Amino acid sequence: MRRTILLLAAAALAITPAAAQRLRYLNPQDVAEAQRDHAELVRELGGAETGPRATYVESVGRRVGAVSGIGNPGQALHFTTLNSAVENAFSVPGGYVYITRQLMGLMEDESQLAFALGHEVGHVAANHAHIREQYAQRNPLGVFGQIIGAIFGPGITDVLQARARLDTLSFSRDQEYQADTLGLRYMLAAGYDPAGAAGILAALSRQSALQARVQGRSNRQTPEWASTHPLSENRMQRALAAGRATGRLGTGIRNRDVFLRELEGLYVDDDPAQGVIEGATFTHPDLRIQFSVPQGYLMSNGTDAVTISGSAGKAQFRGGQYNGTLDNAILLAFRQLTRGQANFPVPQPQHVTINGMPAAITTARVNTDSGLIDASVAAYQWDAQRIYYFVMLTPGGYGVGPFAPMINSLRRVTPAEAAAIRPRIIHIETVRPGDTIQSLSNRMAYRDFKVERFLSLNGLAANSTLVPGRKVKLVIYGTRRS
Repeated sequence: MRRTILLLAAAALAITPAAAQRLRYLNPQDVAEAQRDHAELVRELGGAETGPRATYVESVGRRVGAVSGIGNPGQALHFTTLNSAVENAFSVPGGYVYITRQLMGLMEDESQLAFALGHEVGHVAANHAHIREQYAQRNPLGVFGQIIGAIFGPGITDVLQARARLDTLSFSRDQEYQADTLGLRYMLAAGYDPAGAAGILAALSRQSALQARVQGRSNRQTPEWASTHPLSENRMQRALAAGRATGRLGTGIRNRDVFLRELEGLYVDDDPAQGVIEGATFTHPDLRIQFSVPQGYLMSNGTDAVTISGSAGKAQFRGGQYNGTLDNAILLAFRQLTRGQANFPVPQPQHVTINGMPAAITTARVNTDSGLIDASVAAYQWDAQRIYYFVMLTPGGYGVGPFAPMINSLRRVTPAEAAAIRPRIIHIETVRPGDTIQSLSNRMAYRDFKVERFLSLNGLAANSTLVPGRKVKLVIYGTRRS
C-alpha cells in the first residue's frame, strides 16, 4: 500500500461513519493459530490479570472494537490484561489484543486506555498482524525463543533468527501511524475525548525519558518483546494535531474517576511471585533465591528466566526440577543452547562449592561467523529435586571471568528476607490542603528519583500547583496476593 494512502488525514478518517466501512472478517487460520497460542503466550508473559479490572479493560476494548469495521467484533476480538512489569500493548493474528498492567499504570483516564486498545485493534483491522505472521513464517522459532547471545551475531544457536522472530511483534513507522489514525477514529466513534491519544503517547515519552535516567541504578533492561512500538515525538504531535482537527478535543468520555478506581491496588514493577529486581540484585522470595549482577550489567525478568546483559557478555539464569546430576544438567543446557547438536564437545565440568551448594562449571570455545566466543554453564544443586544454572556467552578468551562475581553471589535467602519482599502497588490519593509535590513524592516506594517518578506518573511539571480534591497516583508498598 502506498505511503500516501497509509497517512490519510486523521480528521477525514475520524468522521467516516462506521456503518459505511466495509466489514472485514478475520482469517479463520489466523483465528485458529491465535486460539492455539494464546495460553502459552500468556504464560510466557507473566499470566493474565483476572477479576473486575480485567473485565473493565475488556469492556473498553469491546466498546472501541464495536466501531472498528471488523465483522462480528463481539466474538472476533479478545482483550487480555497481562501481569507484566513492562509497558506494552500488542495484537496477534486472529484478533487477540494484549495490554500490560504496567502500561495501564501510566494512564490517567479511560480515553487513554481506549486509544491504546483501539490502536491495537487498528493493527488487526488493517491486516498488519497477517503481514507480520507471513514474515514470522520465514523465521520459524517461537515468539519468545531464547535470545541470549544475540549481541554476538550468528553463531551456535542462530540467535539472530530468534531475535528476528521477536521483531515480528514490531510494525513499520507507516503501520504505526495508520494504527494511530484508526485508533483515534474508533475512540471518536465510541464517544471518547480524542485528547486521550496524545495523552498516553506523552505518558510513554515521559516514562522513556525517566527510564533512561534511572536505568543505570535500577539495573533493569526492557526485554526484547516489549520493543514493539518505537515511540517518537512525531507520533505524539501528530496525534495532538489530529485530535484538534476533529474539533472535539477536550470533549467526550474520559471517565477519570472510574479509571483511577480500577487502578487502585494495581501491581507496579515486578510481581514477587515472579521474582524482584532491586538495584543489582534479583531475589525470588518463593524460591528463596538471590544473586547479584556485576556493576554496569542490566537484568530483564521473564517468566522462566532472568536475562543479564553487559558490555562483556550476556547470560540467562533458569532451572527448576531436575532429577539428574549436575554434569547431565550442564550437557542439557548446552544441548538447548546449540539446538540439539549431538557432536558439540563439552569439556568436563569443574566441581566446586559455592555458598554451601555443590556446583559445576565448564566453558566451551566456539568458532562462529563473528569470531570466537566462550559458552559457559554454571549449575547448582539447590536440593535433591532442583538444579539452577547460569548460561553465559562472552568473547573468546574471557570465559566466565566477567560473570565470576555473579556466579559466586547465588545464595539462599532466609525466611525473614523472603517475607520482607513486598509488591509495589498504585494507590489513588486525594490531594488535601497543604499537600505538596515534595510531601507526596516522599511516600513513593522507591529509593531514588522519588520526585521525578511522581511527576512522570501524574503528568505534572516541577512547578505544577496541586489542587485540593484532585486525585493523584502514588506507588506505595502493598501486600502480596493470597
